Amino acid sequence: MSVPEPVIVKGPHEGKRIGIVGDIYRFLATGEETGGQYALLEAVVLPGGGPPPHIHSREDETFYVQEGEITFYSGEERIVGKPRTCIHMPRGNKHRFKNETDQPAKLLFSLIPAGLEGMFLEGGRELADDELPDPPSPEEIERLLKIADRYGIEYDLPTH
Repeated sequence: MSVPEPVIVKGPHEGKRIGIVGDIYRFLATGEETGGQYALLEAVVLPGGGPPPHIHSREDETFYVQEGEITFYSGEERIVGKPRTCIHMPRGNKHRFKNETDQPAKLLFSLIPAGLEGMFLEGGRELADDELPDPPSPEEIERLLKIADRYGIEYDLPTH
């Protein structure tokens, strides 16, 4: 019989907290802790925040809105996520989400399998518990675009 994985416990202010392109991600369970099976993150998306359209080639994402409102886009479909809404985005699905309100929104999301959390760690900046992220800068966006391919992410950005 194999040895079971250890129990993962994170209190309200535990777990690495990363600021990336204006959003905040707290790592509740990482691939390192789950044997690569999944990662679970808490996101705080400030007004106007959220990633550009993108496609995951390696993992499925499932979002659970806890507070506020987040608008998800899957292709041409627009889905307004209010508290207790769950949205599953399978890999290969071009999608994005955006906080189109004037209040922060909080959501949980899982990545199955784990791995993409490494992009947040590599591309973002660790934050203190009360610290807000910097607004997205051209340098931060360029850094993310350079590493995205290594994590199986394809961004669909407008060309100038």
